[in-house]
Amino acid sequence: MLFFVEVILPLSLAKTFTYCVSESEYHYIKKGMRVAVPFGKNKIYTALIIDKHQEKPTLYEAKEIHQILDENPIVTEIQIAHWQWIAAYYMCAIGDVYRGAMPSALLLESETVISQRTTDFIDESLLSDEEYLIFQALQLQSSLKINDIVAILNKKNIFPVIQKLIDNGVIVLQEEMLENYKPKLVRYIRLKSKYESNNGLGELLEKLKNANKQKQIVLTYFQLLATEKTPSNAEGSVAKPITVKKLVDASNSTSAIIKALIDKEIFEDYYLQEDRVSFLGNGKEDQLQLSEIQQKGFDEITASFNKKEVCLLHGVTSSGKTEIYIKLIEEYLLSGKQVLYLLPEIALTTQLVSRLSAHFGNKVAVFHSKYNNNERIEVWNQVLQNSEKAQIVIGARSALFLPFLNLGFIIVDEEHEQTFKQMDPAPRYHARDAAIVLANFHKAKVLLGSATPSIETYFNAKSEKYGLVEITKRYGNVMMPDIELVDLKDKYFRKRMNGHFSDVLIESITNAVSIGEQVILFQNRRGYSPLLECLTCGHVPQCQQCDVSLTYHKHKNQLRCHYCGYSIAKPTHCHSCSSVHLTTKGFGTEQIQQELTILFPDYKIGRMDQDTTRGKFGFEKIIDSFKNREVDILVGTQMLAKGLDFDNVSLVGIMNADNMLYHPDFRAFERSFQMMMQVSGRSGRSGKQGKVIIQTYNPDHNTIQQVTKNDYIGMYNEQLYDRQIYKYPPYFRIIKVTLKHRDFDKLKEGAMWLYQVISQNLNVPVLGPEEPAINRIRNEYIRTIIIKIPQNSSIVNTKKTIQKMLNSFDAVAQYRAIKVMINVDFY
Repeated sequence: MLFFVEVILPLSLAKTFTYCVSESEYHYIKKGMRVAVPFGKNKIYTALIIDKHQEKPTLYEAKEIHQILDENPIVTEIQIAHWQWIAAYYMCAIGDVYRGAMPSALLLESETVISQRTTDFIDESLLSDEEYLIFQALQLQSSLKINDIVAILNKKNIFPVIQKLIDNGVIVLQEEMLENYKPKLVRYIRLKSKYESNNGLGELLEKLKNANKQKQIVLTYFQLLATEKTPSNAEGSVAKPITVKKLVDASNSTSAIIKALIDKEIFEDYYLQEDRVSFLGNGKEDQLQLSEIQQKGFDEITASFNKKEVCLLHGVTSSGKTEIYIKLIEEYLLSGKQVLYLLPEIALTTQLVSRLSAHFGNKVAVFHSKYNNNERIEVWNQVLQNSEKAQIVIGARSALFLPFLNLGFIIVDEEHEQTFKQMDPAPRYHARDAAIVLANFHKAKVLLGSATPSIETYFNAKSEKYGLVEITKRYGNVMMPDIELVDLKDKYFRKRMNGHFSDVLIESITNAVSIGEQVILFQNRRGYSPLLECLTCGHVPQCQQCDVSLTYHKHKNQLRCHYCGYSIAKPTHCHSCSSVHLTTKGFGTEQIQQELTILFPDYKIGRMDQDTTRGKFGFEKIIDSFKNREVDILVGTQMLAKGLDFDNVSLVGIMNADNMLYHPDFRAFERSFQMMMQVSGRSGRSGKQGKVIIQTYNPDHNTIQQVTKNDYIGMYNEQLYDRQIYKYPPYFRIIKVTLKHRDFDKLKEGAMWLYQVISQNLNVPVLGPEEPAINRIRNEYIRTIIIKIPQNSSIVNTKKTIQKMLNSFDAVAQYRAIKVMINVDFY
């Protein structure tokens, strides 16, 4: 009898593949294990088993697997079902979901290894200089990798040389799988057992009487042993093990002296495996007391969960939503369930981890993209084993893919944030929606939290699809911040502006910092200035590869493209007319920071944007220094607007509210309202009423007026009315088809062909093919088609029809090179 396994490959392939296994392998293998399989001519990939059967494939001959990589499944069956749902709903390949979900260190790929052919004789005189260098290297070691040969020859294109050596029978190529993950081992030290008795100690001191440095280390070791003992009255209190590093530091010595003591067989060293990331806390589980309003919200959420699977907590900024989350987490931990806490920004994990680990001790794990591969695999394994260290998992959207065994509760905090939607690469999923489906698989509950819920979520809550709990007062009855509008037209006319600061804003900043309070200034554009313009001819330097102007970054004195990374040094004269009269237009966070250092030279100014938070601990350093009051004024982009809690901030300034309002997007007014309300919510969170100053050219704009009155319902009703008229969510679902190609005419022709086929076959509104605002990125021209699907028509059947049309498009030879991307529920 023949035995087969069905596998997913980590490639952009929509279907699964069948491989042949032996009978013993068939009985050993389980769903969710990884196997190494050959694919293509000679590549080996890490595939995931999703099924095993005895049905021979009809279209191709099944290859044998290369090897089994796991002893136990590392992916659960619920995960596989969830991935298949994501692939089907978001119209992407299951291979894309697999590759996006797994830590890359678990997706081993074969590496080409070059070794010498075992022949009797090779005529070295026939080899060129480069071939001889490789031949010589293979005399010294048994095999080389591609990177080794690149280093030896000091050139990138080495394949012609390798091909010639293969043709001459000098070398052979092989594919080798390498394990990337290595557990963290820490080196410890202990005294040899023969010296542990009193007699042994005397003998030891006698042995070292002339070696003062070695004797000092031994005495330090005993001191550390005494201080490291666990507090206990019993005689046999246990001492913690001592690391070599700790002993070297404490004795102010070197590792060479410790090596000498090991060689003398006085000490012995050993290794213990440790977690790369662990969060220690006291676990004060009984100290949290909810206020009366919070307790009412908690009770309403609990009651809502008895009837519905999903509940929306709509609480104003600083209403104490996190304390309610903590109380709910306590309930689920007591029943032995795992908890997933999703956040929109990695920056927020820093503050939240310290709050949760202070309360729950070391039950908290964190998972996001700033962690390296080894750290992510350790968290993956802890969740899979239902470890005590990973009962609560905090993470950005990728934490959704972890292998939960007993998930009981999911919190999606700041659920309105657009960062929950993955844009590139595929899968283009929305973490909030995918979390609700994951909870359904686990029979778990979902709590969506926000001070400014997305219109779709609030619509679902109002139409009783979700539960709804509202908190309208801040914690401790603190007043909502006082919002003041500054009309920039009037201020410029009266010459009351200093750079980009109005006299009102400067006066308010002066008053706040003079009494030791802190200030946050918001400008949603990084860099120094978005444009560098020639005053003579009006020329603006453009990116060579994209259809955008270059942004000026003063700190590095360069112009940079924020889409492809292309950069040039700041020109001294115009590239078009050679004039030296160049000026900057517009402003970003870097320019605001520079103006502040001139206006407030005696105060410390900080900046928080993508340029200043690139490192692994970039967020933590800035947030901690601001929390510890080392920074007086913090300038930042949207990172600042998301749930951060600073108790000493009394003033928030929005430098220009109009940037966001006039963005070409049907969600522009909703997003502007959310962003301004969230930034305003950072002010006055502890006791004193905070103040917010919004600088704008259009103070009478409806959305800005709604922000000043904290009128979410007014904004919601107005937007809902517009959305219904113009056929947008929540009344219609949107699928955006994006086409890309380097040839403008071929793209134009292909996009029109696809549009005509879609509009003829679908009885729904289809818009396009349209050039987006930025119609070329990385030398590829872009066209978009938008399909609007009404709520009463079947989205499943519509998607099937779209997929058939895309398959037909791919079958047309001249259009096959055009890249097509599908974005379901376009955000």
